[in-house]
Amino acid sequence: MATMITDVCISCGACEPECPNAAISQGDSIYVIDPKLCNECVGFHDELACAAVCPVDACVPDPSQVETEAQLLAKATKLHPDRQFPALDALPAALSHFRKK
Repeated sequence: MATMITDVCISCGACEPECPNAAISQGDSIYVIDPKLCNECVGFHDELACAAVCPVDACVPDPSQVETEAQLLAKATKLHPDRQFPALDALPAALSHFRKK
């Protein structure tokens, strides 16, 4: 599921440079995440990079954008065609929050 930024966002901008897909941009009053570009950092980190740096916990899963780990990894592969990602069955826990225990 894509991540969204709630209205508690203080527009500090900490999240924007952390996104590996450039999915975050300044909106009218708060930062926003393009769900077409958000892959929940699968293939990059074991947590949502935006949520990890947000000082007010405004970056949360978007329940209207539910996607599987496989779909999110496929999105990363499509967005970064020059990068080699491990196959889903070989994806280490360090590259997907789905594999955290």
